[in-house]
Amino acid sequence: MISRRRLLSLAGASALLAACGSNTGRGGNGQALKQWYHAYGEPGVQQAVERYAKAYTRTQVDVQWNPGDYDSKLATSLLSGGGPDVFESTPQISSVRAGQLVPLDDVFGDARSDFSESILATHTVDGKIYGVPQAVDMQMLFYRKSLFAQAGVQPPSTVDELIDTAKRLTTGSVKGLFAGNDGGGGVLGGPALWSAGLDYVRDHQVGFDDPLAATAVGKLRELYTSGSLLLGAVKDWAEPDAFTQGLVAMQWTGLWAVPAVAKALGDDFGVLPFPSLTSSGKPSVPVGAFGAMVNAKSKRIDEAKDFVRWLWIEKTDYQEDFNLSYGFHIPPRKSISEKASKLTSGAAADAVKFVRDNAKASNPPDWTSVMRTAFNDAVSRVVRDGAPADAELKTAAGVARDELKRLYG
Repeated sequence: MISRRRLLSLAGASALLAACGSNTGRGGNGQALKQWYHAYGEPGVQQAVERYAKAYTRTQVDVQWNPGDYDSKLATSLLSGGGPDVFESTPQISSVRAGQLVPLDDVFGDARSDFSESILATHTVDGKIYGVPQAVDMQMLFYRKSLFAQAGVQPPSTVDELIDTAKRLTTGSVKGLFAGNDGGGGVLGGPALWSAGLDYVRDHQVGFDDPLAATAVGKLRELYTSGSLLLGAVKDWAEPDAFTQGLVAMQWTGLWAVPAVAKALGDDFGVLPFPSLTSSGKPSVPVGAFGAMVNAKSKRIDEAKDFVRWLWIEKTDYQEDFNLSYGFHIPPRKSISEKASKLTSGAAADAVKFVRDNAKASNPPDWTSVMRTAFNDAVSRVVRDGAPADAELKTAAGVARDELKRLYG
């Protein structure tokens, strides 16, 4: 099963099979709006979205739940012209240029200012918004307060302090940090760029074609060779087991892990953004969010937009339920996240603040799968193989530059 944490590593637009079953609790009459979701891993989500659809009285809505490779299924469906009226995905510039998505700026109304700008930006292409964000996932650094106190160290505020702290916390069977079995190359490449004030793409140009990028990624190699990383864990970075079992003093994982960590450790943990490398950089947390979108080939675009407005703008109780009753996510609406009881204290409240102040898009619309693969492969070779960071990133920047020329001319 797939959980909402996958939002942070999506490669592009999504899609579905037409035969995966639908349910609204009402019989179909051939005139229903078709709404698609991927198969969430958290129990209860399918029943919840079917309940939402059943409560909509203006027209019938058939919910289709789609296990398997949602992205390629949806992409195929959108190309064929027989896809859903409403679906969830992350907008890619290629989908917009292909005329597959309907701009939804008019759906927001006065509620637009209530959505986090950093999250809206992940659904905006060429100044137009193509998705109404549904749920925010984010990654951050978890640390054990008691182990920090025993070692006499403070939470790190720079990358160099992070490396030093990880070394000082490595004792006996406990390692300083776990950031994935690949040593962090798969999840820390973006935060490394942001720590130096760089980015994947900026103003239609390659954002990491800079000597500082090599320095930043080189710090990940320094961390990898420091002897302070846990490698070869039974479960990878997305699960908090290494942290809750006391194998590490720090772990990079996601907001979704907070309930499990709190259950295991009580209040003996804190959370941090990835620290800054230079004064021009900033602490950062990667964010991702699926959004509700409307198929431009739908024969019922106005009705589809009305339904999206009702569910993801007007029904704030459903929005809170969707985010916090079947897992642990941040509602994109500031008014909801600021008053939701589960998000007003401790690590969850810190996470909300990090998203407000330090959020960076893990999958911006013009960061294509070709660019992502080239960049991630370069970071991996630097971190794990010791390849020269400047040469690897120069090659990746060339691939990204060609893609940007293709996208923007």
